[in-house]
Amino acid sequence: MPLRIGCYRYDTTQALFDGTGPATVETAATLPEIFDRLVRGDAFDVGELGLTFHLRLLEAGLPFVALPIFPNRVFRHSCVFVNTRSGITGPADLVGRTIGEFGTYGQDSGVWAKGILSDEYGFEPSRNRWLIGGLDHPAAPFGFTPHPHPADVEVSEVPDGKTLGDLLDTGEIDALFSANVPRCVLDGSPNVARLFPDYETVERDWHRRTGIFPIMHTIVVRRRLLRDRPGLARELYDLFGAAKDAAAERYRRHRRLYQVQTMVPWTNALVERNAGEFPEDWWPYGVSANRTTLDTYLRYHHEQGLSTRRWSIEEVFAPELLDT
Repeated sequence: MPLRIGCYRYDTTQALFDGTGPATVETAATLPEIFDRLVRGDAFDVGELGLTFHLRLLEAGLPFVALPIFPNRVFRHSCVFVNTRSGITGPADLVGRTIGEFGTYGQDSGVWAKGILSDEYGFEPSRNRWLIGGLDHPAAPFGFTPHPHPADVEVSEVPDGKTLGDLLDTGEIDALFSANVPRCVLDGSPNVARLFPDYETVERDWHRRTGIFPIMHTIVVRRRLLRDRPGLARELYDLFGAAKDAAAERYRRHRRLYQVQTMVPWTNALVERNAGEFPEDWWPYGVSANRTTLDTYLRYHHEQGLSTRRWSIEEVFAPELLDT
């Protein structure tokens, strides 16, 4: 039987959807829907999952093993939004504030943002009040994952019928940590701004100093399949790697054509600028090229009270792929 794979349709995974591979590949309208169908619906044998959700499920004993395949990576200084009337002009002003977070306390974007703010500016999440809910539509916290948080961190749910975007726009919360850009920002509300308005400059400086390109998601496979099908982990690693490499090659090839396959002006200039800052494989899979990034994430996850101990890379990823 072909494998059932669930993942988002990125350029890194686009080639998996052409119907010629050894798997049936499905996506969904949102990433939380993919996660939910993987964890609670038993819809997929292999699926994309946020790193934090995988670590939480490891502690809960659910039967997944991660593969060092990372289809979603985003720099996260840009994911912190503030109300312009709150008086927040820099990280030091976040102390004692009410902050919203989408879906759960400590989703992947929040883990990275809190960790970076802690390392760089001394941010302490325990000194804030946290509200969890839907971003632009009322929603309860994610139902497919446990919701751990330290006892000294005040976490509560957004009131019924309210959204984090609206609360930020009206000033009922002072700041928001979000994987997605809230509608009020996209609509140009004067009441909302980013904590780091010139976030690209800040993120590029941080990347040059740390070498870290933050990883959000990994690919997981059901443990019984790895037991029953020797070599499957390596097959999946090669399958996803080939899809990612095909996407990267398209960018390299289209430099000659000024990236005319996109509608975004100056995409070619951005690709050329990035080529001067990143290695040839700027989106690497495998353990060795991502060890610093993964170790940092595992440290953040434990420091923020989302895991009872600090996991090691060797415990999280399939043993047969630790040499990648």
